[in-house]
Amino acid sequence: MGDNLLGTMFVIGSFGASAVLVYGAPLAEFSQPRNLIGGSVLSALIGVAVYQVFADYMVLASALAVSLAIALMYLTRTLHPPGGATALIAVIGGDNVHQLGFLYAVMPVFLGSLLLLLVALVVNNLSTDPKRHYPVYWI
Repeated sequence: MGDNLLGTMFVIGSFGASAVLVYGAPLAEFSQPRNLIGGSVLSALIGVAVYQVFADYMVLASALAVSLAIALMYLTRTLHPPGGATALIAVIGGDNVHQLGFLYAVMPVFLGSLLLLLVALVVNNLSTDPKRHYPVYWI
């Protein structure tokens, strides 16, 4: 595996926005573990599936991936705003992301989200401020 492929297996741009939510707004509904993990993984799966069907129509694939990801997150009560970017990255992420196929939903998305969650549990709960207790709920 090339270095570029290894890099895309662990970091995606939407993790920056996820980090803002789980570390900066740990009490927000969008920041809770169900939303972080579920919204991210579902969005990744939608993004990959849409890309595989509409790869020749990038504009359409981009719009469909994001809109379907939002709809599915809404229906499953896993709305996590960075999920829209996670779905979009599956479409426009280039060859390294496309080569991963549905593995993209596992690595980097699931494993990266899990790592964000673990760090958020430590960082937010080390504080004596009750407004930083995380999570508010798990499911």
